Amino acid sequence: MSVLEIIGGIVLLIVSVIIVLICLAQEQKSQDSMTAALTGASSDSFYGKNEGRSKEAILNKITRALGIILFIATLAVNIIPLFTDK
Repeated sequence: MSVLEIIGGIVLLIVSVIIVLICLAQEQKSQDSMTAALTGASSDSFYGKNEGRSKEAILNKITRALGIILFIATLAVNIIPLFTDK
């Protein structure tokens, strides 16, 4: 293994752990059930929706960016050995 492959593996490991942690930090999407529709129950408030939306938007952007980095790092780790001399 070359030094670049080791660095790429470490980057993959770190990015994947960060993605898992950020996904766990995100709020679970609530699914409206039939009982909530029949009873008119709502667990969302105006403040909760707006405050959560900005936090969720930031976490979604971070997750998307880290996913792209993970994809590029995976391709790089698999392509680098093709061009290095052994």
